[in-house]
Amino acid sequence: MTRIDVFTLFPQAFDWFAGQVHLRRAADLGLELRFWDYRRYTMLSGGQVDDAPYGGGAGMVLRIDVVCAALEGALGGDCARLRDHRRVVELTPRGRQLDDALAGELAADDLVLLCGRYEGIDERVARLATDRVSIGPYVLSGGEIAAMALLDAVVRKIEGAVSNPESVVSESFAPDLGGAGEYPQYTRPAEYRGWGVPDVLLSGDHGRIADWRSRHTGPAAAEGDPARRPRDSA
Repeated sequence: MTRIDVFTLFPQAFDWFAGQVHLRRAADLGLELRFWDYRRYTMLSGGQVDDAPYGGGAGMVLRIDVVCAALEGALGGDCARLRDHRRVVELTPRGRQLDDALAGELAADDLVLLCGRYEGIDERVARLATDRVSIGPYVLSGGEIAAMALLDAVVRKIEGAVSNPESVVSESFAPDLGGAGEYPQYTRPAEYRGWGVPDVLLSGDHGRIADWRSRHTGPAAAEGDPARRPRDSA
């Protein structure tokens, strides 16, 4: 991966995100990350980018001609042919659920991300996209937060973007953990308000520690999590 282009109505929403350490490290390694405003390329008066849906209904729909104009104006060529050499991802709640495996797939290609707004993008966007991706079964006001989640997961896969490579190898859902959730983590102080750290983690016995972590990887790792307990038993 050497380039990611994000199309959005709110490129300024990504200002803080692009300043994150692993994003800056990825940029130093050669990743080009650009944000494009649909409004900059609209052919409609007054900066219009959306219209009422055919058939009626609430809300507005981002126009397909505006999306194509933005893609062609920013990247050149025919918007319908972009998918021949780029992975074009529409962020939509009706897409494939983002998981670690999909993040790994996407990290292998140059990406174009299409953020919807209002009632989303005209359905004909499916003729432009190679992938339709969701970050969960719920509705957001736009695709910007979903794009940040996808970018964060994908950029972490770029070798060197995370300063400690071991962090990526042994984190939740990584192949080294069999795709399961990571084991619980503890740090100082060893005792706080009567809440202790498991003795095995203080033992210095790396074999026992590895066995404990193995047994506490996956769904079982969350059994003792107060956030998962009924409120009246917390």
